[in-house]
Amino acid sequence: MSRPEAKEIQLDLILDYRTNVDRYPDFQAYFRKYQPALLAVWGKNDPAFLPAGAKAYKRHIPSAQIHFLDTGHFAPETHADEIRDLIQQFLAPFSAY
Repeated sequence: MSRPEAKEIQLDLILDYRTNVDRYPDFQAYFRKYQPALLAVWGKNDPAFLPAGAKAYKRHIPSAQIHFLDTGHFAPETHADEIRDLIQQFLAPFSAY
């Protein structure tokens, strides 16, 4: 956040979130059609991105891997090693390609 443009970038990102809800049907249709591999690592105590948001992926991608960690919004700061391990496990089957 110390870079001169960082605050503007963060503000743009936050303001863009409100457009996501209108696009949900498009995202969901894509998920149902293409069934992309999906890993969601979620802070179960996150006040902004609630666990129900992660669980919703399973409705459209039954094979989605969803993991809830005992943390909040800044999970990478508190659970970096655990997240790294989950990412490595998730990507391992793809490494043969």
